[in-house]
Amino acid sequence: MSALHLKPQEVPFDHLASCNFFQPSPSKPFVATPAAIALYGEETIIRCLRLLQDTAVEHRGIDYLQVFVDASKPESLWFIEDGEGGAITALLPSDY
Repeated sequence: MSALHLKPQEVPFDHLASCNFFQPSPSKPFVATPAAIALYGEETIIRCLRLLQDTAVEHRGIDYLQVFVDASKPESLWFIEDGEGGAITALLPSDY
């Protein structure tokens, strides 16, 4: 994951919007789009999810949108945590 880095989030960590922990559950599944899997691979996506979880614990929550960038890839890797009844999704910007 050396070429891949997490961009700083747009809102401060102490903002009310920084309340997400990216923890999958039966009511909030973790999914990835086929395009994200094809470009980044399942293993990299899982490592990114774990990094988000660790970052969320460290800061007591993070924003719902997190972006990983790899200069060697044509698109960044987004992670979005939806609200209640939603999902945690790994996707490419073109999937959105």
